[in-house]
Amino acid sequence: MTTDTPTDVFEEHRPVLMGVAYRMLGRVADAEDVVQDAWLRWSAADRAEVREPRAYLVRVTTRLAIDRLRQVKARGEAYVGPWLPEPYATDFGDTVPDTAERAVLADSVSLAVLVVLESLSPLERAVFVLREAFGYPYADIAAMLDRGEPAVRQLAGRARRHVDEGRPRYEVDPAQRRDLTERFLAAAAEGDLAGLMEMLAPDVRLIGDSGGKSQAPLRILKTADNVGRFLVAVAGKGVPEMSFRFLELNGGPAVLILSGDTPDSVFQVDVSAGRIRSVYIVRNPDKLRSLASA
Repeated sequence: MTTDTPTDVFEEHRPVLMGVAYRMLGRVADAEDVVQDAWLRWSAADRAEVREPRAYLVRVTTRLAIDRLRQVKARGEAYVGPWLPEPYATDFGDTVPDTAERAVLADSVSLAVLVVLESLSPLERAVFVLREAFGYPYADIAAMLDRGEPAVRQLAGRARRHVDEGRPRYEVDPAQRRDLTERFLAAAAEGDLAGLMEMLAPDVRLIGDSGGKSQAPLRILKTADNVGRFLVAVAGKGVPEMSFRFLELNGGPAVLILSGDTPDSVFQVDVSAGRIRSVYIVRNPDKLRSLASA
């Protein structure tokens, strides 16, 4: 006989629900709202009829996330400059001991993949997240979405092809990414253009997300020369009362820059063949609030 309360059961599965909702929406606040709505559904449900709480909660969360995503797409809000997902803390700790599983989870929440997922339909995105990130069988996904299994397999195939075509291939060696991130930060802070150029791939891209609410490039910068000179110029301006700390965000090492106690920006890089291929900078203050206590 179990003595778990409805709250105990929900809290046990909250990390998975948050993982599903964030991968669906790319926004921490929206994901938290969806998970809260899932809790309200769970607390009001006839739990005697629920044989598998995890499956029930994932199904409810996924459907709520699809509805939220459709609302966002229907509004068609214009975003100023390039868009990046909201940085999301992903320290898996001992919860995911298997190296292969950790790699899959980290990849599915990476900035590069989430940017591509923005172009999928809500249903394609849901199928991709449930299948690729969490390994659900097609039959289970079909039940969750009230779709036939053949239709779900078609959605999965389209989503997989789109993601494969749209995302660049990067190495996922955490130690190398951390080393290059530290050297990159030091060279940028010192205005060492030559040092930066040694680390940047010739075709490197810099994507800055400010949402028009702070300073960042309003277009994607390309080539090592342009990216390196931009970083040196930014470092020359400085940040008042600047400090920084390393965090694991979106499955990889990242740097949180603070101005006093206020998050100013997040830097993260993607690496291939020992060179930095992409630089991500998030400066939209709305997307940094969840990191204030990180």
